[in-house]
Amino acid sequence: MRFVSTRGGMEPASFSDVLIEGLAPDGGLTVPETLPRFTAAELEAMRELSYPELAAKVIGVYWDDIAPEELLRLTTAAYGDQFEVQNAVRYTPLTPDFALLGLSEGPTLAFKDMAMQFLGEAIPYVLRQRARKLNLIGATSGDTGSAAEYAFRSKPGVNVFMLSPKGRMSDFQRAQMYSLTDENIHNLVVDGVFDDCQTLMKQLNGDLAYKASRSLGVVNSINFGRLAAQSVYYFWAWLRATDGLPEADRAGNQISVTVPSGNFGNLYSGFIAKRLGVPINRLIVATNENNVLDEFFRTGVYKPRSGAETFITSSPSMDISKASNLERFIYDLLADPTALRELFTALDQTGSVDLSEHLERFKSEFGISSGSSTHADRVQQISRCFAEYGVIIDPHTADGVKVAEEQRTPGEIMLVLETAKPQKFADTVTEALGKPAELTEAMQEMLLLPQRTTEIPADSAVLRNYIDTHTGIDS
Repeated sequence: MRFVSTRGGMEPASFSDVLIEGLAPDGGLTVPETLPRFTAAELEAMRELSYPELAAKVIGVYWDDIAPEELLRLTTAAYGDQFEVQNAVRYTPLTPDFALLGLSEGPTLAFKDMAMQFLGEAIPYVLRQRARKLNLIGATSGDTGSAAEYAFRSKPGVNVFMLSPKGRMSDFQRAQMYSLTDENIHNLVVDGVFDDCQTLMKQLNGDLAYKASRSLGVVNSINFGRLAAQSVYYFWAWLRATDGLPEADRAGNQISVTVPSGNFGNLYSGFIAKRLGVPINRLIVATNENNVLDEFFRTGVYKPRSGAETFITSSPSMDISKASNLERFIYDLLADPTALRELFTALDQTGSVDLSEHLERFKSEFGISSGSSTHADRVQQISRCFAEYGVIIDPHTADGVKVAEEQRTPGEIMLVLETAKPQKFADTVTEALGKPAELTEAMQEMLLLPQRTTEIPADSAVLRNYIDTHTGIDS
């Protein structure tokens, strides 16, 4: 499979190439030139596969320049003992047609582990093949940072420079990231919001000469490798949701999936899975008070907010007002790189773009709709899910449950992607239940560890200087 840029200015590249490069050289995002489609029989043949085997099967569609046995070795290492449940994913039915897909069984207790643990095996593999080193830059609103750092900590040939917004994450999230002492991990706390962190990351990667001279790469969901790994659990979701059905009825049964989303990568991974043949009826975007994506899918107008307009909420990993991965959806919508470039130039100049002429296609052609949630909704859903189902959910998953309950129809099989463990968000869980989710002894010890960070302004020159200093490269 070959990959091109959403903006049309990149020669077709391999999966190995886009793993290392991250962003396209023209500032766009990498997307597959074409996607195959699994048949119903091929999907059914996946039912008995373990999660590592399924991951190798699905990721092998994108990564066809690696030997299948090597890819299976990588996925087996990625989805092994570091996950708390066998096969990495927990499927939790709440009612016969409503379930949670538990994606937070990895080492950092968040769904980002599902992709990062794979990248932590795949990227060093490619670097060894090419005798290269890589300096990874990431931006996090909470969970991406710790997932990336745990995946790449002490990995040879890799440095991680993770940008996080000052004062915008939970105590647990900060402790997970900032307590790491590995020499290749650098936590940079930016005086700003997540969107400032993401802008800094894009500025450095957009300077092609600097990027090449410093061997920069990215691990945010703008790296297609993340989306490839995340698309796997949509296959797993459909297989588990239809396990109990007679074989003759399985192929015709679709699922709908509600996805708590800030940067749109998690939902776009589901859209890829749908294009690959997974029987998905609807994909529903669930946002918090930072509801730019909800506004877009309801009105067709995309109007990102400034950092000052981004709300601080109790589901902080979704406190994002400019969703990078939306560019991939718009590329699919317009099917014209020139039109996309013009659209994003207009977005930079005016602060918004109007795609309302395509609004009907969002649902009819792409099967995507949306909804939003508030703090009061989150508290109510956490309380209700515990009272009715005996399950404690985190605030982001609560956003998903709230929107799913509003939109699901009788007889529709609806899944909500669980995004994190409730222990990471003690204040909101305590407000809902009168007590926090119980911490393990290891979690308690982590919260007491010293934390190591470097504070910087939202200034690319300062960031460049830090990277140069810590990679042994003179400016």
